[in-house]
Amino acid sequence: RSIRARRSAVAIGWASARRFLSWAIGEAAGVAHKAAGANPADKSNERRVTILAVYPIGYIGLLRLLAAFFAIALAAARAQGNYEIQVYGSDLVPPHNTMVELHSNFTVQGSKTIVDGMLPTEHQWHETLEITHGWNEWFETGLYQFTSHQPDGGWSWVGTHIRPRVAVPERYHLPVGISLSTEIGYQRAIFSADTWTWEIRPIIDKKLGRWYSAFNPSLDRAFHGPDTRRGLEFSPNFKVSYDVTPKIAGGLEYYGALGPVTGFDPLRDQQQQLIPAIDLNLNPKWEFNFGVGVGVTHGTDHLLVKMILGYRLSR
Repeated sequence: RSIRARRSAVAIGWASARRFLSWAIGEAAGVAHKAAGANPADKSNERRVTILAVYPIGYIGLLRLLAAFFAIALAAARAQGNYEIQVYGSDLVPPHNTMVELHSNFTVQGSKTIVDGMLPTEHQWHETLEITHGWNEWFETGLYQFTSHQPDGGWSWVGTHIRPRVAVPERYHLPVGISLSTEIGYQRAIFSADTWTWEIRPIIDKKLGRWYSAFNPSLDRAFHGPDTRRGLEFSPNFKVSYDVTPKIAGGLEYYGALGPVTGFDPLRDQQQQLIPAIDLNLNPKWEFNFGVGVGVTHGTDHLLVKMILGYRLSR
């Protein structure tokens, strides 16, 4: 792609992002205007990430969010490591509770040779243990341990990350759920050329009837490795799902990394992945997510299977 074409794509993407932010601010102002006559005391047993049961934004708002995201994502994603493949919702683990999750995924079709000192991804099996504790209504901390199994090399420890996260409590009655996650940690060089990395992940989500959507416009930074010079990189994730029944939801997840914020990578060098997924909420203490991912660019693992199994420990 020519430099002019890439700059045009970046401009289109950021213009769409600005339009999305303008919409969100406008919606928040509208809610504040109606707050005096609203009754936020309604307590629903359904999964509520925002107060849309009190302040419905409408389907136009959902379409605006979707359009803004896809304008950014398709306008021009560097790889998200396939260890914890998840789009975050804004809700936190409740205070004094602990969530234990096992993230499992298997790369069916991926890289077949050693690239930049990193092992091939094809037929790698990843298991990640995530333990998250809620400290109060606005703060939680998560800890990750990454492992990988090579077809001919057995299990290996990959690295560890820590993830503090804050959120706006639901009692503030914002029109969308909002939280902010930051994650820093180490991964061995044979699994990640950049061994020390940092991520800051804004999280915006909302529930509208049976529909749910979440947007994570993440920024990544390498502190040790070949990509240190690239600075901040944009890695958007997105999810939209529909409650088929009160306990079963089906939807689509997107994972990408567009490259440096100062100029996105050429499309073939990006990593973009679409994952049709299902969520099961069969028990209040358990969560289950399963999906099959398809890479849509040359630089992405072409096919993988992922599963998340979580259990909530209450005090």
